[in-house]
Amino acid sequence: MLHGKTPNGKEPLKSSVPPWVQDFALYLLDVDGQIAAWYGGAERVYGYSSSEIAGQNASLFYSDEDASLPLAETLKRTVAHGHFGSERWQTKRDGSRFWASAITLALKDQNGELQGFARVVRDFTNRRERDEQLRSTRTRLRPTPEGSAIAGIVSGEFDRIPEANDAFLSLVGYTREDLDAGGLRWHDLTPREFEPLDELAHEEGLRFGACTPYEKEFLRKDGTRVPVLIATAVLKLSPFHWISFVQDLTETERMESAEVKAEIHPAFEEIVGTSAALRRVQQQVELVAPTDATVLVLGETGTGKELVARAIHRLSPRSKAPFVTLNCAAIPTGLLESELFGYERGAFTGALSQKIERFELAHRGTLFLDEVGDIPLELQPTLLRALQEKAFERLGGTRTIPIDVRLLAATNRNLTQMMGDKLFRSDLYYRLKVFPITIPPLRDHPEDVPALTHHFIRTFAAQMGRKIEKIPAATMQALVNFPWPGNVRELENFIERSVILSPGATLRAPLAELRGEQSVSANNSTLQEMERDYILRVFRETGGVVSRTAARLGMPRTTLNAVMKKLGISRSDL
Repeated sequence: MLHGKTPNGKEPLKSSVPPWVQDFALYLLDVDGQIAAWYGGAERVYGYSSSEIAGQNASLFYSDEDASLPLAETLKRTVAHGHFGSERWQTKRDGSRFWASAITLALKDQNGELQGFARVVRDFTNRRERDEQLRSTRTRLRPTPEGSAIAGIVSGEFDRIPEANDAFLSLVGYTREDLDAGGLRWHDLTPREFEPLDELAHEEGLRFGACTPYEKEFLRKDGTRVPVLIATAVLKLSPFHWISFVQDLTETERMESAEVKAEIHPAFEEIVGTSAALRRVQQQVELVAPTDATVLVLGETGTGKELVARAIHRLSPRSKAPFVTLNCAAIPTGLLESELFGYERGAFTGALSQKIERFELAHRGTLFLDEVGDIPLELQPTLLRALQEKAFERLGGTRTIPIDVRLLAATNRNLTQMMGDKLFRSDLYYRLKVFPITIPPLRDHPEDVPALTHHFIRTFAAQMGRKIEKIPAATMQALVNFPWPGNVRELENFIERSVILSPGATLRAPLAELRGEQSVSANNSTLQEMERDYILRVFRETGGVVSRTAARLGMPRTTLNAVMKKLGISRSDL
């Protein structure tokens, strides 16, 4: 007999459900297709509460003229084959439709008599729309044929697996003889790092009648691993029974990877991640790239501003011409003008010949000025004049040289504040800020950390001749949770260090470093930030002169230099 209530009569705590499983529904039907058990996930997807839907026929979800036909056909095929996968439009309580990928499993007793059906449904509307935008040749999104690796398991206890279908046995590499001999246990299939997930699912199932669908890996009989998605519900409490849907994610991951690559223009190959935040940046790049507009790329250090600039160049009509870069913070103040515009022979001591530099080299191409906020105030009018007149003169020269250059600039500094402090010209600022693009810090899109981690592992493992195939779940969780104040660059350096420390196939990341850094940051950030802000303010008031700043602060110049080093203050911060 199928029970229509959860074991404790309560609904699962919705606030505890992660957002990535909001599109899953799990429910049970009796032999006639009427709702026998309705779990929290089903309420989220369909909009019906358990009291509203109990006893109603599942044909309610189909909007066809004869809604009973698709359900009847599904149940008929499920009885014949044990389980059946299908995809079609279904209807929610509010009348809206969604593209439903449904797996239905026949539930039978020990004598083979049909007791009802279990169903897991996933909302694939967004993915279907994306496929249509990509003009996919498939007539259905993610078809789930009868032979797919979706396996129903009925277990007399949580660990032991006395019953499993052939699809599941094939998935884990065991035979029917192994199963009949009692040699198949859930514990033996689960890598140690995934055991806590199973325990949480067990506890959640006991409390609410079903667990939130979750991803893990199975150990196959030959020792290899396979990624799976698991959705589990309680069928009976006396005797105790579970039913679990297990989906092989190997093909899904491959298809998703291929689709993501198909969506991403080659210009964005260096920008790793698929979060909404990065997609917005890419959309801005695609909008401005075909034009000749000046772009100001803003963002914290380590966010990948130069990668965005390169993407703009690659998507522009100038992509075949040079992409010339200059880090304005890396050039001493006295040499920056000559690095930008070049010089004539005899322009200064040591200028023994004519020198062509960045503006001239970028003719008909793109010039990228990184850390543009570090350009000295006295040089800014010269840069502005070159941009406005599209011409310049070499240092020590008298001939005006016309140029055709598209300018891209980037900075991690607050140019608006610098204008207020009279450290950056407002006319140059507005000339640069024709089309600003702000890159979000990594802490604002942590969902990209796993993709970045795998990318860096592949890169450094190949360089070092290593083969790293496994990332412990606890390690990945720690990487996702860490705020990464140094952004992608800090994550990259941490992964490189982790690969060096990993001689085997498993990544051995020094997580203690992350915990220590978070602890130090939490304890000292407020005091250090106040001290740093005060010193920077005095620096700006004294025009960036160290000796005058030290006198204002009442400390020796050597002491001030030591404090600046401790607080990470450099001239680029002024």
